[in-house]
Amino acid sequence: IMRVLHVAECIGGVDRYLRSFLKYSSCENIMILSQLYKKSDYQKLAQYVETMHMKHGIGFSAVKEAIQLRSKIKKYNPNIVYAHSSIAGAITRMACIGLNVKVVYNPHGWSFNMESTKKNFYIMLERIMAKFCDAIICISEAEKKSAIKYRICKENKLYVVYNGIDIQEYKKEEVVLPIPNDVFVVGMVGRICKQKAPDTFIRMAYEVQKKISNVYFVIVGDVIEEAQEEKRKIEDLAKSLGVKLLITGWVENPLAYMSRFDVGCLLSRWEGFGLTIPEYMITGIPIVASSVDAIPYLIKDGEEGLLVEKDDWSSAADKVIELLNDTEKREKIVKNAEITVRKRFDAKRVSKECENIFETLVNV
Repeated sequence: IMRVLHVAECIGGVDRYLRSFLKYSSCENIMILSQLYKKSDYQKLAQYVETMHMKHGIGFSAVKEAIQLRSKIKKYNPNIVYAHSSIAGAITRMACIGLNVKVVYNPHGWSFNMESTKKNFYIMLERIMAKFCDAIICISEAEKKSAIKYRICKENKLYVVYNGIDIQEYKKEEVVLPIPNDVFVVGMVGRICKQKAPDTFIRMAYEVQKKISNVYFVIVGDVIEEAQEEKRKIEDLAKSLGVKLLITGWVENPLAYMSRFDVGCLLSRWEGFGLTIPEYMITGIPIVASSVDAIPYLIKDGEEGLLVEKDDWSSAADKVIELLNDTEKREKIVKNAEITVRKRFDAKRVSKECENIFETLVNV
């Protein structure tokens, strides 16, 4: 039986990815998770679970963390080390230098596709670190194209395995939100950060509210660790525009919250995949999303959802209003989306495809 050691630092989409991956995995799985994770969430899913402190950034601390991680890798002696997201990816690849182990890296969205002044630094770092792994799993075709465009590594090191969600696990459930019962609910699920564009969501909400009065806006998510200031800015913006907003914080069951939405938004500025998209699809929620990176590979505009340009809150408001008013269009989109999610985005397939890559690497 193959032994796979996973290293994960970032929560959110990575956490959801890992849980469904492990459920359908046929490997022996060892988890090394950052302090952001709850160890108890993984104890029934993996054979061994450990947590270690990982700083959300690349600095001198990364070397210390790599040394600590190296001793854990030696202790478990896996066939494959699978690193999730850019910080864990850098630490893991440093930790594995000189060890007799195959290293697989999944950036879960390239750091250099973020809107950042450090873009060139991230490109250089990814190019250097790519030499220290055996395979890179891209979560969409858009991710692979980015890697080729910026010459991160040779194409034969890149594998595309589209993300998936646990369709078997999905049960229709709804939570009671502390908002009026008779309102339309327009929501977004995601971290409160620049990438997920909660500010665009609030500005869109303001435009929608001008035309439809019985509407409420919900953000299912929160900031991570020290980013409370980000949340305050969003709350202040909503208050200044008079937007009726509820922020739930992190929740265990985001799909139950989604079930209360009449329209689901993902207005990201960049997006490696956007796990929220198939989650909206399986929940039967019509989608308005930004046409960035991987999203147009998941949604055909007008078929499985409606797409708008990045940061175009005015068009996003028009699309939301259209979906709230046009029952026929809403039903068509929901029906198409359900067919797509069952055909293309099942988590069972993700585990199987990744494990086929692991087998190939180990048997080289």
